This record gives sequence, C-alpha cells and structure tokens, in this order.
Amino acid sequence: MQFIDLKAQQKRIRERIEARIRAVLDHGQYILGPEMRELEQRLAKFVGVGNCISCSSGTDALLMALMALDTGQGHEVITVPYTWISTAEVIALLGARPVFVDIEPDTFNMDPNLIEAAITPQTRAIMPVSIYGQCADMTTINAVAQKHGIPVIEDGAQSFGAHHHGRKSCGLSLMGCTSFFPSKPLGCYGDGGAVFTDDDGLAEKLRQIRVHGQKVKHQHPLVGINGRMDTLQAAILLEKLEIFPEECNLRREAGTRYNSLLSPVPEVQVPVIAEGNDSVYAQYTILCEDREAVSERLKKEGIPSVAYYAVPLHLQGAFAGLGHKPGDFPVAERIASQCLSLPMHPYLKKEDQERIASVLVG
Repeated sequence: MQFIDLKAQQKRIRERIEARIRAVLDHGQYILGPEMRELEQRLAKFVGVGNCISCSSGTDALLMALMALDTGQGHEVITVPYTWISTAEVIALLGARPVFVDIEPDTFNMDPNLIEAAITPQTRAIMPVSIYGQCADMTTINAVAQKHGIPVIEDGAQSFGAHHHGRKSCGLSLMGCTSFFPSKPLGCYGDGGAVFTDDDGLAEKLRQIRVHGQKVKHQHPLVGINGRMDTLQAAILLEKLEIFPEECNLRREAGTRYNSLLSPVPEVQVPVIAEGNDSVYAQYTILCEDREAVSERLKKEGIPSVAYYAVPLHLQGAFAGLGHKPGDFPVAERIASQCLSLPMHPYLKKEDQERIASVLVG
C-alpha cells in the first residue's frame, strides 16, 4: 500500500503532461516562460486574489513574503512550534526571532487566544500555519492582527484548495504562501511554490525579490534571491490544476470515510475540522497515546504510517538559542508525541481504508 500514490494520478494525465513538457522543450524558455505566466493567472483566479507570484519552493515563498515586509534584525515573527522547520527557519535566516505560541488541541493549528500576549513592539508579522490540510482560524487571527496593525502571512503549504468561511486558503490575509512539493495536494515533479496577495505594490516587490531584486535589467534596487520556478514545473502544474478541484473532493471523501471508520476506536482521536472550515487532508493524522505500538501493528500488515513533526521546533537544536525547554508549549509537545499520519491521497480505495481500520480496531 502506498502512503501517497502519485503514480495513479500520473497514469491518468501522463499524455497531457508530456504534451506540456514537449511544448516547453520546443520553445526553450526554461526560466520565466509563458507557462509560468499562464499558471500564475490561473492560480490567482483559483484562490480569488489579484496576484500570484510563483517561486522555487514553499520555503522561498515564506522567505520572499517576509523579505517583502523588510523583516530583519531586531524583528519578531509570531508562529507555531508544531510545523515543518521551514516556517521558523526563514524567520531566523533573515535575522529575526521566531516567537512561538501554542496550538489548539483539536485542529493542531495556532491558538488565536494566545497571540495577543506574544505581541511586542518588535513584532513584524504573524505567520499561522494551516496544518494537515485545514486553515487556521484566520478570521480571529486577522482580527487580532488588525487591532495591533500587524500583517498576517498564511503558511498554506498543506492547505491549498481548502476553504475558511467560503474563502480559499492563501487568499485569507495580506499574503498567503504555498508549496508545490510533489506530495502536496497540488504538487509538481520537483520543488515549487507561490505567494498570493491582493496588494499590487507587494506583488511587484515580490517579483523583484524573486529575481535577485532586479527591477529592470542591470538595476537591483533590492536585495533578493534566486527564487524562480522552472517553466517545466509550471507546465506540469497547469495539467494537474485541471483535475485539482476533483481531487480535493476525493480527498474530503476519503477523510470523511476515515473519520467514520475510526471514530469508534477508543485509542484513536480522529481529526477535528473547525466550524466554517473544510480540509484537503494533505495528511490524515490521528492521535494515539501508544503511537509506536499502533505504527508497528500497521507495519506488520504492510501499511505505512508517518509521525510528522515528532520533535517540535522549540526543542530543535537549531532554535536552542531561544532558550525554550520541555513544557513550554504543552499542547504542541503532546500532539508531537501522539500524532500518526495514515495513507492519504485522492485515489485511496475504500477497501484499503477499511483494511487500515480493521488493523486499528484490532
């Protein structure tokens, strides 16, 4: 059984992807080619914002967003300790300080009630993460941010295609960032990412940052990065985007089926989708107190499982300088010790889910 089955999707659209790749090989514009511009227009329309700035990875999307706000030494950015390291890594790379707040015990997303106490005069931005496929409580987070005049950047690397009160992830704040890593809900065949915004001024600045801060040839008014998406990846994403809405629905169906099958299992806590949200289930993640035993039971039956973010960021050596210790963020630490992700992709068969459930029921 595959944890994430990329081959099933590829088999479905391979001829169309190959045609797109051939078109790029024919015109030879491998960087910033016409497919990239087409992709940006279509992605902006999909999210419902004025601008999409494609880039080389989800990590670079977050980095570019912070650079567009002139984040640097002496600044703080509020985020969560339960996420992939990129979220806090980009803050540190710019010389700013990650300020962690704990997460909600049911959604695993930023607890909005803890943000205000973490705000200082040095706070440059708030960066909530929309983990495992559903958006953070962006409505409340935005309200707190607006009260204090602080911009919000959504890390939507896992939630692209999800909705929060009828609006799409990455279109919920000043800037939204996502990743097109192959295993993401919308993934290319390499690294890729994008920043979304309705702010035209920020969009122009982001486009400059993406190409070494260059505004016109030989003129670099900003310090930037080499953050461009390859045209080949844009071409692949264009074909994947055609079937993406359907795949989001298939993911939701699979997530709902899992919930139904696993809710009766006493040792398992199934994902909770907050009111006003849906999820694209980038991962389907349960909590179990004896994670190792559950994982081993699955492994014996040939069923893969993954414990993501098993060491929260505040306990990582990279952030030892922040001075945190075990117990500082108890919810994140508990989730990190109990989380277990099960096979999830749009083409997951009902019979496979039933087989997984039968092993968990034991």
